[in-house]
Amino acid sequence: MGKKPNFLVNVKRDHALQHPNWSMGAKITIDSATLMNKGLEMIEAKWLFGLDAHQINVVIHPQSIIHSMVQFEDGSIKAQMGLPDMKLPIQYAMAYPMRIENNFPRYDFRKPNTLTFEEPDLKTFRNLALATDALYKGGNTACVLNAANEIAVFAFLRNRIGFLDITAVVEQTMNKIAFIEQPTLQEYFDSDGEARNFAASLMHI
Repeated sequence: MGKKPNFLVNVKRDHALQHPNWSMGAKITIDSATLMNKGLEMIEAKWLFGLDAHQINVVIHPQSIIHSMVQFEDGSIKAQMGLPDMKLPIQYAMAYPMRIENNFPRYDFRKPNTLTFEEPDLKTFRNLALATDALYKGGNTACVLNAANEIAVFAFLRNRIGFLDITAVVEQTMNKIAFIEQPTLQEYFDSDGEARNFAASLMHI
């Protein structure tokens, strides 16, 4: 965060792959750099937990210790916290509903540390704004968003397009592919394919 478009336009593959806290695969790391991962997580939360779009918000937490928070009707908040390491959530997902003892590093509250939060910069990081639009619009929009993003990130990782071009490709694809309010499963597949083909055509890949 904190970068402006005149800086981001020159961001290269290797720089974008250097996440300060997480060690993830290349695709997810780029999605983290563009904030698309947060947008996709908003859409996931809607469907996984049966939420309305207005109930879901994103805040930027640079320390990557609090991974999610839920605020209840009375205003109280429960947070899911842990060190930024995918081993634990993967273990938990595989063992659910059980918890398995491990020797992973623990977060130490006794060590001085400050947990901070910031509003996302939607003007600079347009992918989050596009994902929020898809969250509210519904239909096949999120499917198109995801498909275009996958093709754009693929091209960026192969140095075919610039960092800010990822967002441009996603936005143009979302504007091109026909909106379907209540798509069938086949229409989801069709929308995914059309979006991938159109996004690829924009980059001549």
